[in-house]
Amino acid sequence: MEIGQLVGFGVMATVFILFIRQQRPEIGQLLSIAVGIIFILYLLDYLRLIVEIISELALKAEVNAVFLRTLLRVIGIAYLAEFGAQICRDAGEGNVALKIEFAGKLMILVMTIPILIMVLESIVNIIP
Repeated sequence: MEIGQLVGFGVMATVFILFIRQQRPEIGQLLSIAVGIIFILYLLDYLRLIVEIISELALKAEVNAVFLRTLLRVIGIAYLAEFGAQICRDAGEGNVALKIEFAGKLMILVMTIPILIMVLESIVNIIP
């Protein structure tokens, strides 16, 4: 039922923001950002739960901590970059949104280089 509450809140906030934007566009933009932040804050408990579950599974599977840490950071960067880009798009700044997405992708690539190196070293050690 929580998704129903979130959707209801989102729809009501959207209608309210649309009315506000007709009179004061800058206030409407701030309200839109505030609603996004409220959603993120509400979902933090779910994100924490997901991190705990992934961590427990990684411990049971004896996964290298580097892989787990990198995976969680990559997921975090992806979500934050998408959230920031959507805020920029909502504000009519599509070019800034594209730059945020590009920066997120580049940061993810840089973070995964150690894993790529480990995989390549493993392949080199297997091949005689």
